[in-house]
Amino acid sequence: MRFGSPPKDGVAAAKRHDILVGLGQGTAVAAVALALLYAFFGTGNRRHAAPVPVPPTAAVVAAAPAAALERRLDFGDVKAPADVTHVAAWAVREADNDSRPFAIVDKRRAQVYVFAARGRLIGTSPVLLGYAAGDQTVAGIGNKAIADIKPHERTTPAGRFESAPGRNSLGHDVVWVDYDAAVSMHRVRATNPKERRLERLATPTAADNRISWGCINVPVAFFDETVWPQIGQGRGIVYVLPEREPLTAFFPAAAAAPQVLAQASTGKSNNAKP
Repeated sequence: MRFGSPPKDGVAAAKRHDILVGLGQGTAVAAVALALLYAFFGTGNRRHAAPVPVPPTAAVVAAAPAAALERRLDFGDVKAPADVTHVAAWAVREADNDSRPFAIVDKRRAQVYVFAARGRLIGTSPVLLGYAAGDQTVAGIGNKAIADIKPHERTTPAGRFESAPGRNSLGHDVVWVDYDAAVSMHRVRATNPKERRLERLATPTAADNRISWGCINVPVAFFDETVWPQIGQGRGIVYVLPEREPLTAFFPAAAAAPQVLAQASTGKSNNAKP
């Protein structure tokens, strides 16, 4: 049997097929005609068909705005100098620190104050600072080897700095204050007995707290318990107050801030002077 050849009963089957096809085509034509007649005459007495209801779109619920951080400056029982309270009050009132913890370094008194993001003082401690008095950074000092830094270049710069945790060249934990100038806040390291760094921190006066190459040296316990848990876990703000120039040179808005501080109302009175 060649390809396409009908089987031996193929003629009769073909005739039956033609008849069925003809009947099917006739039925289809009749159905189309009836549909057209119905569309033309059957709708004359009907109202316009109701539109297909569109399912309501899901209501878009606006995201609730993030709750504003409740800020209230609270020094607790600590008596802070006027310039420190000025900067702290301004930072809290104007939300200059955003939602980040912050620290204030008082170079004149060699003291650091660490605050939570809302404005509560967490702790304060004496610190060691750069050997040379001054509020500016020597250009290019961050690229110099320590041995090449001259005594008069060993300053701790003043200003507002966005801090970040990290490690120094020795692999030690530090809070970078000014990375480009290689200025950080870190644990005091008494590697040179002649410098007497631990003894300097323990004296009641700030006159002997100038010994570092510019970094802010903090007692080990205070760094581990206060500095690192607060501003060592992410971005923070460090305000370094000037010692030679006026406060307005670096913090004009803070220096002009109202004397009334937004103190927290706690059981203990805050005796910080404005």
